[in-house]
Amino acid sequence: MSTSRYEAMASGRSYTDESGDAAVSLISRAGHRVVGRSLVKDDLVMIRGVVMDLLRRSDVDVVVLTGGTGVARTDVTIEAVRPLLEKELDGFGDVFRLKSYQEVGTAAIMSRALAGVSNGKLVVALPGSPNAVETGLGIILPEAPHIIYLVRS
Repeated sequence: MSTSRYEAMASGRSYTDESGDAAVSLISRAGHRVVGRSLVKDDLVMIRGVVMDLLRRSDVDVVVLTGGTGVARTDVTIEAVRPLLEKELDGFGDVFRLKSYQEVGTAAIMSRALAGVSNGKLVVALPGSPNAVETGLGIILPEAPHIIYLVRS
């Protein structure tokens, strides 16, 4: 989720998505298949629409979102995603903030990283920095198969 990167992409200008690149690399290295990737503007309706579309797809087990989880006015990923969740995995956010605190100190309190389940899928919203993506995926990827098994049982 990034308005500046989205606008650069839409206008044909070059842009980088280091967090998206990190996510794809980590997911692939863990033996999972990435079936899609999108750059989305920091817009509640747009984000929610993309997530709803992904939740309907039969080839998607896990939805990973990066960016828009902070406290800035434009950070609306959590507000877009939370109403779609059937259950939140509160422990994910707790562990994420603990690990973040160990790495960046008290700034970790500003993270609203979130995980939950909906429609038999795992949904994870991570901060937009590559380090945060690595931290979050390091927590969730080992548990993802078990979570998916449980929500589909």
